[in-house]
Amino acid sequence: MKFVIASDLHGAAPAVHALMERIDQETPDRVLLLGDLLYHGPRNDLPEGYAPKEVLATLNGIAERIVAVRGNCDAEVDQMVLDFPCLSDFSQVWADGHLLHLSHGHLAGNSPDQPPALPQGSALLTGHTHIKRLELVDGVMFVNPGSTSIPKDGCASYAVYENGAFALKTLDGETLLEAGWE
Repeated sequence: MKFVIASDLHGAAPAVHALMERIDQETPDRVLLLGDLLYHGPRNDLPEGYAPKEVLATLNGIAERIVAVRGNCDAEVDQMVLDFPCLSDFSQVWADGHLLHLSHGHLAGNSPDQPPALPQGSALLTGHTHIKRLELVDGVMFVNPGSTSIPKDGCASYAVYENGAFALKTLDGETLLEAGWE
C-alpha cells in the first residue's frame, strides 16, 4: 500500500500543481489530505498563487483517490464544492497491518500534544504546524508532512507511506528523512 500525504495546501495553486506532479510520479493508491485545503486562514498571508477555485478543480480531478480530514481553516462551504468528504475531525486507514490515524492536529485528543490512544505500531498523521516531523514515540510514529504552500521550516513538503515506512520529501521530490517502526 502506498500513500501520498499532504497538509496545509491553503488554496495555493502552484503548490498544488507541484503536488500533483509528485502524485503522478509516486503513483500512490490513495492521497491523504490532512486539512486546510482551500482557505489561507486569518493568521496567514496570502500564499503565492492563491487560487482556491483552481485548487478545488485540481483536487476534484482525483476525488476518488482522496481521504481528507478537516483543518481549522476548512468550513462547511468547502464541502459544497469539493467532490470528496472533508469535514471529519479524524479518519483512520489501515495499511500493511498498521493503523494510520489522520487528523489536522488542532483539536485536543487528535493532536501531537494530546494524541489519541493508539496501539504500538500505529501512526498519528497531523498537519497544522506547517513544520515537518517524523519521529517514533513509544511505538507510535508521529508524522507531519509540513506544508505544501506556507512552510514554516524552510521548504514546501509532503510525505509518502510505503511498505511500513514513511519518507518526508520536498515538493521537488528530494527525500529529506525516512523512518519506519523497525
